Amino acid sequence: MEGDHWPHGSRDGAGRNLTGLRNRVSEFFESLTSAELARETHRHLWVADWLRVADDYRLFAESARRDGSSEAGLCSLTALEVARSLSCPEDPALAGLAGKVGANLKAFMDGFGPAIERVEIDGLDRGPLSGFFVPASRGGPCAPAIICIGDEDITLDSMMSRLLPATRGGTTSLLFLAAGASPGRRGVEPEQMLQCWLDYLEARQDVDAQQIAVYGEGTGASRASRLAVSDCRIAAAVCDAGLLTSVARRASVHWMTGVDDRASNGELPPSHRIACPLLMVVGSRSMLREREALELQATYWRAGADCSVVVPNRIPHPLGEVENFIAADNFIVQWLDSKFGAARQFDPVTYL
Repeated sequence: MEGDHWPHGSRDGAGRNLTGLRNRVSEFFESLTSAELARETHRHLWVADWLRVADDYRLFAESARRDGSSEAGLCSLTALEVARSLSCPEDPALAGLAGKVGANLKAFMDGFGPAIERVEIDGLDRGPLSGFFVPASRGGPCAPAIICIGDEDITLDSMMSRLLPATRGGTTSLLFLAAGASPGRRGVEPEQMLQCWLDYLEARQDVDAQQIAVYGEGTGASRASRLAVSDCRIAAAVCDAGLLTSVARRASVHWMTGVDDRASNGELPPSHRIACPLLMVVGSRSMLREREALELQATYWRAGADCSVVVPNRIPHPLGEVENFIAADNFIVQWLDSKFGAARQFDPVTYL
């Protein structure tokens, strides 16, 4: 088996082209099997190889600063994300991986990302809120924007290192926010903080206030849903469509009354319905299962809503599962672009 899967046995640096690397990463994930992932020695070999590939690109990036190229820096971040996705909590290499991601991201921002702004705004009575704004690299003077909300279990660095390569050269600006940032007084809901960020984006001259979307991962997907429900300024949402909130409410009612209210008419009350186009991503990013997503999609369709579902390819193994994050990120970016006016149609349910 050794040598069958790139990059092992193919230390050619994969060139310096980001698109080429992302294609090869996607092919690598598609070639994996559950049986291979279950073999610890093979997994450790792949992790070590991808870390070496990341180091190769980091060295390329340092030499490329003279000509202003950012390709190698983004390639290094992509390779590190592959290593992270293949790792398990007990893997020795995982301990230093977060530090590597943070250091490589900082080097990229220092060397090639002067336009990446660390921004701070007033968060009502929760004190200052901070995030990172990445302006669109091409297009007109006023671009669409996506609020990207991270997961409490995954660092903001990891989300940025994965999405920056996926959106490089795009016509959409990004605002990165940590899911658990700035805890404060009780009584202030997460969506109220996110509305502060909406106000900030609306005030920027380089943002099209009519085209602001929200994208959430993990617990951030639930917060994205709550923002899309509560604020009509959101033009599109990649979220859990309120499922996590609904499950928590049902569990609370069942605990207090002993009554399971799942025997309902399958309709969402207007106060919990997302009016803008929405995409549900099945899997670890939103904690949605396929059956739940399809049932919820049917409910939205009955209400005449624009609701899509994407099911990424995930390879199970005894310690969890590995997802082809390249294919998933590409799809999400393309779906959002289509809601911002790009001429492309998607099937209601897409299997990657």
